[in-house]
Amino acid sequence: MTRLLIVLGVVALALGVAGAASGEAGAAVCVTDDAGREVCVERPAERIIALSPGVTELLYAAGAGERLVGAVSFSDHPAAAAELPRVGSSDRLDLEAMLALSPDLVVAWSGGNPEEQVERLIRLGIPVFYSAADDFATIASSLERLGALANTQATAHQTASQLRAEVAALRRRHADAEPVSVFYQVWESPLMTLNGEHWVSQALALCGGVNLFAEQSALVPRIGVEAVLGRDPEAIITGGRGKADAAWLDAWREFPDMTAVRQDNLFFINPDLVQRATPRLVEGTRDICRHLEAVRERR
Repeated sequence: MTRLLIVLGVVALALGVAGAASGEAGAAVCVTDDAGREVCVERPAERIIALSPGVTELLYAAGAGERLVGAVSFSDHPAAAAELPRVGSSDRLDLEAMLALSPDLVVAWSGGNPEEQVERLIRLGIPVFYSAADDFATIASSLERLGALANTQATAHQTASQLRAEVAALRRRHADAEPVSVFYQVWESPLMTLNGEHWVSQALALCGGVNLFAEQSALVPRIGVEAVLGRDPEAIITGGRGKADAAWLDAWREFPDMTAVRQDNLFFINPDLVQRATPRLVEGTRDICRHLEAVRERR
């Protein structure tokens, strides 16, 4: 505890000196984060810490990867992210490790990081950008706002523009696609899915998929096997436990009368491509669209 207090004092002093010095260099850059807060940096952020794997990806996509000095566990894309110093996990931050890295910007995961710990960073005067990207539009906007804070606007704008164009192309291509009822499985035990507000559900809709549990109030609701059987999905999609683990689909083969099983519409998708709100969601959405096209061909 004493060591942490010393680190807190040193960081606070350093921030004060840096702020005074940079204030002479020019006007601050300010953006609005996804929590509606104004976030300002006195000069382009050069020492950034990312507090979720998705946020880490966003920063690299915005051209700010070389400015990252720390990230939480499971930050593994792109490959360079795996070499970053770790500052705990998304749900349990190591404040001492973070402060030792002297960040001039922290990008937090709104709703996913311990609020008390993040608020402590804010009280120390460290700029904190809350990220809560939950659809394609917000992902693109986040890229541009993070690019502004890191002075990597050109790369951020290019990536955001490409994302918007690719989403528009998918929307045009599948605008008249026949609906396919889908159960999207997030976890096996307990059995979990996603409601209609989640970006995966929006990706499904872009491909003509209909989330059978869209009406659930919880973002990630727990359900029973009987509920899935009762709604008889035409397709089941899951990401499994990892990038190449399709074992969860085998359990559904015990119900041969279900339409998804009878038509062999059981599909695996790399969870990293759909369960992180990053530009790679477009790639995951293409995979979803391809699977749903296979469903329509088997009718």
